[in-house]
Amino acid sequence: MGAGSKKNTGYHLLTGATGLLGSYLLRDCLLAGRRMAVLVRPSKSESARQRVETLLRHWELSLEIALPRPVVLEGDLSEVDLGLDNRTLNWIERHCTSVFHNAASLVFRGDDQDGEPYLSNVEGTRRMLELCRCTGIRQFHHVSTAYVCGLREGRVLESDVDIGQTPGNVYEKTKLQAEKLVRSADFLDRPTIYRPSIIVGDSQTGYTTTYHGFYAPLKLAHTMASKVARGATAGDLLVAALGIKAGDRKNFVPVDWVSAVMCHVHGRPEFHGTTYHVTSPCPPLVLEMASVMQEVVEDLSPMADPESSWNLDGEWFAKTFRDQLGIYGAYWRDDPKFDMANTLRAAPHLPCPKLDHEMMWQLARFAIDANFGRVRRVKHKPDFDVHSHMGRMLRSRVEMFEGGPALARLGIQVDGPGGGQWELLIRDGRLVSIDDGVSARSTAVFRVHSATFSSLVHRKLSVTQAVQAGQVRIEGNGLDRRRLEAVLQATALAAPAEVVG
Repeated sequence: MGAGSKKNTGYHLLTGATGLLGSYLLRDCLLAGRRMAVLVRPSKSESARQRVETLLRHWELSLEIALPRPVVLEGDLSEVDLGLDNRTLNWIERHCTSVFHNAASLVFRGDDQDGEPYLSNVEGTRRMLELCRCTGIRQFHHVSTAYVCGLREGRVLESDVDIGQTPGNVYEKTKLQAEKLVRSADFLDRPTIYRPSIIVGDSQTGYTTTYHGFYAPLKLAHTMASKVARGATAGDLLVAALGIKAGDRKNFVPVDWVSAVMCHVHGRPEFHGTTYHVTSPCPPLVLEMASVMQEVVEDLSPMADPESSWNLDGEWFAKTFRDQLGIYGAYWRDDPKFDMANTLRAAPHLPCPKLDHEMMWQLARFAIDANFGRVRRVKHKPDFDVHSHMGRMLRSRVEMFEGGPALARLGIQVDGPGGGQWELLIRDGRLVSIDDGVSARSTAVFRVHSATFSSLVHRKLSVTQAVQAGQVRIEGNGLDRRRLEAVLQATALAAPAEVVG
């Protein structure tokens, strides 16, 4: 593929969209009006598109708003060419102007460089860079971590990269390697690097889908609580088990704030090409965190019957707790001070929420109520799948209108459940092809909610009625209004209606 190919639209390709931070980034970028494409691998029970539909439906129900659907590219960071076929690679070349590389493995142990976290963090980043080289994408936004600083004390500057530091674990080692790969890619514009610290749930709701860092000791203590009677964990037992010093601090940041800062910078080209510590200027004392966890366990965790002869004592609890948390040992060290000059300059209007006693309680309660992820999010299957309809429509080679220009390109954006974005190529009034996404070559774009589109398909509503009621918005022109309405009417009625139950 030619690296110099002209990009016709500004689609932004996001990786890691189904993870916690990625789901917020996708939500916030869509709300900001950006056209998004996502690289997602299927799960055992859902296709890539179904996974994205489920997470976006969660946001729609939470926000009570219909969201646009991104273009979903089914692929895998661990595969050659990301598992993408030539047609998809060509689509990326024609449509995508930037990459937002957020996918990563949070594995803390592993010496096998053919396994995790090397496979995702290093090789996955290498493959994303190769994609950019082959498709001519020059803008690269990379999500690193503040802990590429390794085992350091004092002040860590945003300009610091590899200064001979010792990594605290293999995760930090691989993230440093990945960041260096991005910085050394001479076919990119100067990359934008985001370095969040330890991400926790939503500052307003406590919502999370991952349970690392802050949640690891809480989950362990909550699980072990059933072995001891109430009161056995009292007396700063968790504090002692973690081996915390009085002044130790951990830099926890809520996911909604991290996403807000990244989305803001991503949308402002004048702030690109810089490194940002997305960290808290006032991190909480680990003593405070341990104290809250102890309160939560005593109040919310199921404890053993105090009369049971099988109960274990506080000494067993402390020893087992300390031994089991060994894998996270490096994360419970005192954090250095992360300089935030660039972040404060770019986003002074987005102060980091303080992780106080109340917020920590909220985070802990949400985790326990969700049984640390064992309460699964309900999979969503839309009542009407516009993708299936568009596929049937293309096979019908329908006539869209009589007369008019020899060639027309029209975009359709269907927001809400089962929606998507397409471009129709019409030659001599007949549909020739349908492509994913809406390009700058589209002379007009129809915007419609999926429920309205379903009503058009099932003949409960005409396009003229929908336009008059404001349920269809037509942006641009290129054809007279009568022919534009005829195109949408033909699109809706071109194939037999199919209800997905």
